[in-house]
Amino acid sequence: MAAFDPWDPAFLADPYPAYAELRAKGRVQYFEPTNQWLVPHHADVSALLRDRRLGRTYQHRFTHEEFGRTAPPAEHEPFHTLNDHGMLDLEPPDHTRIRRLVSKAFTPRTVERLVPYVTGLAGELVDRLVEAGGGDLLRDVAEPLPVAVIAEMLGIPESDRAPLRPWSADICGMYELNPSEDTAARAVRASVEFTEYLRELIAERRGKPGDDLISGLIAAYDEGDRLTEQEMISTCVLLLNAGHEATVNATVNGWYALFRNPEQLAALRADHSLVPRAVEELMRYDTPLQLFERWVLDEIEIDGTTVPRGAEIALLFGSANHDPAVFADPERLDLTRADNPHISFSAGIHYCIGAPLARIELTASMRALLEKTPTLTLSKPPSRKPNFVIRGLEGLSVEVG
Repeated sequence: MAAFDPWDPAFLADPYPAYAELRAKGRVQYFEPTNQWLVPHHADVSALLRDRRLGRTYQHRFTHEEFGRTAPPAEHEPFHTLNDHGMLDLEPPDHTRIRRLVSKAFTPRTVERLVPYVTGLAGELVDRLVEAGGGDLLRDVAEPLPVAVIAEMLGIPESDRAPLRPWSADICGMYELNPSEDTAARAVRASVEFTEYLRELIAERRGKPGDDLISGLIAAYDEGDRLTEQEMISTCVLLLNAGHEATVNATVNGWYALFRNPEQLAALRADHSLVPRAVEELMRYDTPLQLFERWVLDEIEIDGTTVPRGAEIALLFGSANHDPAVFADPERLDLTRADNPHISFSAGIHYCIGAPLARIELTASMRALLEKTPTLTLSKPPSRKPNFVIRGLEGLSVEVG
């Protein structure tokens, strides 16, 4: 029988049967290994993402001691300083203030202006894949596209971009359940290096502003909007990490799902107008972010179970996206699925600000691959990353027929 075990390779290979078991057991269950309450149903996950009795942080209302929690180790401080000043881990009014400033860079008009750049870059990357006769879809297309786009938006010079993905990977390791000390050490080192780099870049942009997001945040600061330098740095790191992690993993998870469902891939190749629906369905079918955490700021009740203040709730996005109460035949990949209220981009005040851009990137890379590699095939079975929260592959080896 399937069991929820986020460290078991068999579970990581296919967590969805275990989610079905969790949903059958009830609406909320305590999971002792991580001291979290698991919420597997779509209706509850969607509602709790909007529930202001929960928060991404508790430090705007309580000290660690008041909340019954232990402060993180002092040696982890660089990671927490970087992480805790980003809007994803802030609550109003700080979240509202920072999101308002950043939203100016993600207006529909601004994002739409990026379409030619994203489409052109996707085509170039796929052209190189074709010239090589194949390669690693992760390394050659999935990673470089969104990293380049968000780096371009931030104004990070092309010559400085090589460390961005490794820094991001090391920092994101801390979002896994019960991260090891080695994981924490790598995250701390990456946090220090990334912070130092951005501090220097911000100083440079102050003297020589450009048409980029960092210059825009500096201008907002100079005009009196309360944005500290640390908030500026944390916001840039968050935008880079969140601005490509989901897109990278959605791309490789999605293509691996297509290779395992050849009839759906054949239908997509025959009708490229399915691409927009395919993007949504692939994000639902194998969700790149499987879990999102919330702190219980005020006691709540779920189906007769009281979850006390100070508890942590694990909202299981992957399970919610396979809930048969919402999705007909959820274990089937259906690229024609019209009613698809997946929550892969979260909901509520922390809804992904970059969701429209992610959709443009996923659409551009999928169209380029369909048009330029009509006989793309999997050359060997991929290895899955030993991660649960951020679900992805180590690589995806492909051949161009």
